[in-house]
Amino acid sequence: MEYRASADIRATPMVLWALLTDAEHLPTWEPDITRIEGRIAKGERLVVHTAFSARAFPVTVTRFVPGREMVWTGGMPLGLFVGVRTFTLEALEEGITRFTTSERFSGPLLPLMRRRLPDLQPFFDRFAESLRERADASSI
Repeated sequence: MEYRASADIRATPMVLWALLTDAEHLPTWEPDITRIEGRIAKGERLVVHTAFSARAFPVTVTRFVPGREMVWTGGMPLGLFVGVRTFTLEALEEGITRFTTSERFSGPLLPLMRRRLPDLQPFFDRFAESLRERADASSI
């Protein structure tokens, strides 16, 4: 089970990277994330609070390549249910970056959890669009 969204954004990868890794201010432009506890950096543990769930989501930053890719991994013990969220930045033509975010869910409890999860696609689409809007506002 996977969700994915992309946007071509008029900003450099490093401008977008700065927005994506600013845990304190990310909730000011991303409407579905209400708070992030922790520092977004390699090996760090975060607790992500969302508008669509009363439950907070603990994740670990398992990959961190500045300006290119970041991965957050979370889930249940023993790999019973795992979510892997990936953020990628790909420089296209001058000043344009393709941002892609995806999350793949797996594990033996996936069939049970699938029935309990809301459709997350609108949240992924909104995240990509919110990043584009924030980058546009930053360049004004």
